[in-house]
Amino acid sequence: MSDMWTGERVRLRGVEPEDWEGFRDLARDTVDTRNAGWVEPPRSDEGFRSWTAERAGRPPGGEAFRLVVEALADRAFAGTVTVGEVDSRAGRFRTGLQIARDHRRKGYAAEATELILGYMFAEQRYNKCEVEIHAFNDASLALYRTLGFVEEGRLRQHEFFAGGYHDVVLLGMTAAEYWATHPRPSVR
Repeated sequence: MSDMWTGERVRLRGVEPEDWEGFRDLARDTVDTRNAGWVEPPRSDEGFRSWTAERAGRPPGGEAFRLVVEALADRAFAGTVTVGEVDSRAGRFRTGLQIARDHRRKGYAAEATELILGYMFAEQRYNKCEVEIHAFNDASLALYRTLGFVEEGRLRQHEFFAGGYHDVVLLGMTAAEYWATHPRPSVR
């Protein structure tokens, strides 16, 4: 790893205007958008270009942000990771992740999540990360449990889409739990 944003397989980077096709492809994956809890009408290519250009023009950082997950092997857009619902007083934040269909099962999701956790716990001094996963999303539940997240509760019939109500599972990880299995950053 050469910097805090780069792992063995992926690099987290800012959104660039040319990423619009990657965001379009993520939105068109209806299975993935239902896993994320939202389905919207189709957007035009121009709509994706302007949406992506606006995000690319935002200053870095802030309490809520989105980064592109880039595969190191071919520098391809592999997905996106977000930080949001930040409560600095309580010391907690939420993260979310989408990996493009042809980049799944390569370890990108786990590594991108670990890079975000390292940044938020080590540099931003947050104490807890939370994720909300639909109860039917076995792959995401397994990913976060493998990373060390602990189930904290279930919101019954919490989201409506695809013609029905769905449970949402809340999982969390504290900074102490993260540091118990990861080396702390060094200034060397």
